[in-house]
Amino acid sequence: MGVLAANPIPAVVLLLSLLAAAAPPVSARLKTCNITYDDFNTANSNIQKLHFASNDSTLARGALRVTLESDYNPLTNQSGRMLYNKSFKLWEGRNDNYSDRVASFNTSFLVNLDQMSSFATPGEGLTFVVAPGLNHPPNSFGGYLGLTNFTTDGNVSNQIIAIELDTFKEDFDPDSNHVGLNINSVISKNTTSLTPLGFELIAPYGTHNFFNVWVQYDGIKKFIAVYMAQQNTSEDPTPPRPDTPILTSYLDLREVVNQNSYFGFSASTGNSAEFNRVLRWNLIVEYYHDEKSMKIGHIVGIPTVLVLLPALVGFVYYFRRRWLWQRTDRQMSGKVKSMPGMPREYQYKELQKATNNFEETRKLGQGGYGVVYKGYLANQQDLEVAVKRFSRESLKGQEDFFQELTIINQLRHKYLVPLQGWCHNHGKLLLLVYDYMPNGSLDKHLFGDANNTPLSWNLRRKIVTGVASALHYLHNENQKRVVHRDVKASNIMLDAEFNPKLGDFGLARALDYEKTSYIEAKGVAGTRGYMAPEYMFTGKATEQSDVYAFGAVLLEVVCGRRPGTKIGPYSLLVDWVWALHREGQLLEAVDNRLGEDNVAEEVQRFSLLGLACSHPTASERPNTQEIVQMLSGSVPVPYVPPFKPAYMSPSVAMGDEDISSQATTTDTTSLITPVWESSSAPVAINPEIQLASS
Repeated sequence: MGVLAANPIPAVVLLLSLLAAAAPPVSARLKTCNITYDDFNTANSNIQKLHFASNDSTLARGALRVTLESDYNPLTNQSGRMLYNKSFKLWEGRNDNYSDRVASFNTSFLVNLDQMSSFATPGEGLTFVVAPGLNHPPNSFGGYLGLTNFTTDGNVSNQIIAIELDTFKEDFDPDSNHVGLNINSVISKNTTSLTPLGFELIAPYGTHNFFNVWVQYDGIKKFIAVYMAQQNTSEDPTPPRPDTPILTSYLDLREVVNQNSYFGFSASTGNSAEFNRVLRWNLIVEYYHDEKSMKIGHIVGIPTVLVLLPALVGFVYYFRRRWLWQRTDRQMSGKVKSMPGMPREYQYKELQKATNNFEETRKLGQGGYGVVYKGYLANQQDLEVAVKRFSRESLKGQEDFFQELTIINQLRHKYLVPLQGWCHNHGKLLLLVYDYMPNGSLDKHLFGDANNTPLSWNLRRKIVTGVASALHYLHNENQKRVVHRDVKASNIMLDAEFNPKLGDFGLARALDYEKTSYIEAKGVAGTRGYMAPEYMFTGKATEQSDVYAFGAVLLEVVCGRRPGTKIGPYSLLVDWVWALHREGQLLEAVDNRLGEDNVAEEVQRFSLLGLACSHPTASERPNTQEIVQMLSGSVPVPYVPPFKPAYMSPSVAMGDEDISSQATTTDTTSLITPVWESSSAPVAINPEIQLASS
């Protein structure tokens, strides 16, 4: 379809020539089927397409268990077989013009073959099998690997081929750790010992080794090749296929298997036992497809086809767009799946159904990035989730999507919103799935419906302490330091117990540990009242600018007023609180909805800490570790001057320690004169600086 997608005019000519031909070429009769199981979850609708030919094969905890297990232990003398329930036609009839070519297939799968104990011998092994039907032979345990039994082994009528991962040495085996090609028998035609190749034991004890296996069959060359690679955990991304195969052989499918055959897995245990688990499976089959309409050229002729030309053009245009979408989706999917520890990928239809087609009444919030909807995942027992749908279809929207996905996926902290999964559709519809927070955002409780019960002081203390802990994790305890850049009340979510969860990492950026800041070359982004003065004038986002935003949150939690609120002659909340501090009347700033529900000493300390975090000079602000200690009272709050100090703009250009969203940046901000005075007059902001509303 890549030829058709590139240019619709030549594509139409190609279609006409194919329709008029007396007999279509072999490629016209071949179709491709791509089957992927990223995990074997019973909630996945594709699981219905798997046929369990034996009661010994089951699904449990995201894995296909080809042989039976009990209480996490494999059972002895078991055999199992699981097959995809659709057969594939692997060649055309022997007497026609196309009998020289057979179908091709490529498969890859991740297996875990662990032995039961250090005192036991593993056994017997697992195979990838091509079989003539969905039945499972009886008495196929032990060395028969779920393929044959004592009476049928070696019979031509078996019509099976298999790639075995053998973990037990029978009399006919070279050793207990090898790969083999089996044809109608468990006695392999070709074998390769794995120990000399660095695979010491494919069924060890206690180490939980995982192996990726690739089996590739070329139907033109009639050649099969097997590749293998080890990975540490099942959550790791699939490593690249090795360049060198571990087993190769000539193989003509027509001489062995049934013309219509099934693909799947078999395994067995004997007196010794092991886990025989498949955790991921991808199968691509290029098979023959019978379709009488392929000879339409014999019937309708060129004149009739020309009448259908407009329809053909529309057909090609549709498939061109579809091909482009699919190519973009594959590229994006590959990019996302290459990230370590990536959560599950949701299908767009799942999230569309979960949100009732993104119904307006399900909307939880909206910002420059897009809209967040409440959803119910039916295949997960109506699990409540928050679905973030990016509204921008431009490259910038994709950058925001990958930026947030990359950063939040690496973070694990109890006060950060957990990421459940992601989705993309046609390369444009970009969605992230988070845990749903039943108590909404902090700002809804501070400034929402007046009829709502105001947050108690204990809850407010709990919330700001949790957010401070989350910021300390981002700045100091993660693999890469993260600057959030958008700390504010609307991005602090509250779970059922009012535990805070800092979210919305659309503006966040990760810093290498030798870097100190991130520079947004196209103007700063943020919300008035939360933005540090040096960030507004230089575009440099640092840990200290996050601290400034936290100070704004701390003050609004204490005062019950937004940071950008104009109070009398004061244009910002922080200026008003600083004036009260100068007059020794900080307690007058406390939210009057608290009444007597507050601790005067804590209110005083939190207010002073809010001012300390709001110091116009970044180096004078406390760091997150100090903030956590000051909130708990174990460390005193630093001295806060009675008059708000003036902001002094940088006198030198930004150095090599900064990272930027573009390679070069012209710095004109160092020419700005001091403007952040203690006066109540509004601060003049450079008109070229862009503020992104949230």
